[in-house]
Amino acid sequence: MNRAISGIASLWMSCSMVATASADPLPEKIVVATWNVEWLFDDYTGDNPQELARSQSAPSREAWDWKLAGIAKAIAEIKPTILALQEIENKRVMFYLTSKLKKEYALDYDVAFIEGDDFFTEQDVAVLSLSGLRGFAFRKQTKEMYDTKQYYNVNKHVLCEFAWGEGPQKVELLLINVHFRAQPGAGAIRTRQAKLVRQWLNDAINVGANVMIVGDVNTEETYETTTKEGDLGTLRGLNTPQSSDDLTDLYEFYKGESKETHLVHKQFDHILVTPSLVKGRLGGGGLVFQSIAIRRDLVIRGKAQDKDHMDVFWQIPEDERDVSDHYPVVAEFAIQR
Repeated sequence: MNRAISGIASLWMSCSMVATASADPLPEKIVVATWNVEWLFDDYTGDNPQELARSQSAPSREAWDWKLAGIAKAIAEIKPTILALQEIENKRVMFYLTSKLKKEYALDYDVAFIEGDDFFTEQDVAVLSLSGLRGFAFRKQTKEMYDTKQYYNVNKHVLCEFAWGEGPQKVELLLINVHFRAQPGAGAIRTRQAKLVRQWLNDAINVGANVMIVGDVNTEETYETTTKEGDLGTLRGLNTPQSSDDLTDLYEFYKGESKETHLVHKQFDHILVTPSLVKGRLGGGGLVFQSIAIRRDLVIRGKAQDKDHMDVFWQIPEDERDVSDHYPVVAEFAIQR
């Protein structure tokens, strides 16, 4: 695995990075979750120039406290080792969230956050980590890539490097948290975004590194309807002649009745992994997939799922208001020694 990480060293040299020195000890298992927390914006709007962001921010301190408490409680139920969040406002709200998790639930998370370029919604993404975080970065396409018109910048993402253990037992992981362009008609843009993400990750994938793409892809495709040239299929690598670079959509192993991850009955949120994370390393050991779940139970409040959130979220009574319009997707991996 050291060869795989060294094969992508140029990635870290070409972008901003914050890194720690040595790997954390191997945990018993690793839980990875992705969750679009739906406008996790506090009640202070003085730093929100866009009317959209101001209108979706918490309307009062009491409302913000309710939202923050609901998100923290759900995270504490999952206790993810790695948590990819979408639709957060900024690093300050991550401070509020991680402080609450530490004080009330004894969960001490590091934060990987670099402000993105979505100046219309002012939304960003972040990754929280209980252990293993070595560095993180934000990337853009080059001028040469731009000139081809094949790619489209992913203005909400963070790319993270993780490592646990030392020597032959060392486990490494390259993970990117993405939030792709929304709306059904934006499929062509999402496909170009998927091509860009794959361009960043292909070297690592091709040398056999543990690679994971997680987040809100906003795709109109599902695991069952994925096409080779569509946004989800391109992100998985199905559009190339060879199958050796294909990523596995963990919904292949989902045991529940429905794979919907959003209240409008869409499958927006995905966890895509290299085969090494499903089968383990050649010769044994490493991270091996165990299970995947969609935790609607942590989000839906009251008698039934909300029918709508846009423009009415804060008018819904607290005891009926769902915490988000998305549901956490949680994958568990065993560590085989």
